Amino acid sequence: MLGWFQALMPKEARFFTLFEKHAAIVVAGAEALRGLLRGGETVEDYCKQVFQREAEADDVTREVLLAVRRTFITPFDRPDIQDLISSMDDAIDQMNKTAKTIILFEVRSFEPQMRQMAEFILQAAKLMLEAVPLLSSIGTNAGRLNAITTKIITIEEQADDVCNQGLKELFLASRSESDQGDAMKFVIGSELYDHLEKVVDRLEDVANEINSIVVDQL
Repeated sequence: MLGWFQALMPKEARFFTLFEKHAAIVVAGAEALRGLLRGGETVEDYCKQVFQREAEADDVTREVLLAVRRTFITPFDRPDIQDLISSMDDAIDQMNKTAKTIILFEVRSFEPQMRQMAEFILQAAKLMLEAVPLLSSIGTNAGRLNAITTKIITIEEQADDVCNQGLKELFLASRSESDQGDAMKFVIGSELYDHLEKVVDRLEDVANEINSIVVDQL
């Protein structure tokens, strides 16, 4: 009876499949965000893609959290699994908020630094996708995981610098103009930079969660 019951329960390997599936969705969301920040006539289409990817990611997150409750033996501590998938989901949630802000304010052109931040986001997302399958064999992959997470943290630092540069340029432009439209451009631009910075921050959170799991498992 016990063997039959356990056969119905999710397997440990399923977690890694779900992590990788979610990470691939985050990468797709980051690619859509990059396309979105190119501006022009395709902005709304790319926003819709971001919204769709966020909904798909939510479905995977729910599946992981359900599996945590139904699995007797998890590959690592349950809180670590929950924190990892939540941090991954927070990243694409923040992409979703960025796209919503763009739709709300009908923004159709973007600063070069915003586009550069989108490139950083995509780089970090791809590194996350590279990292999560390696968690299935932490002992063997610890060195590679540490190298990947270090790269993500470095990207976050670079993105901060670009964000600060972009904000400064927006401020200087708004100060040199008395036009109310320029003041609004600064307000909207600042909000967009804030969202983009938070996307990178959430991806750094993923790197920190991975580092924590590696330390706990070694």
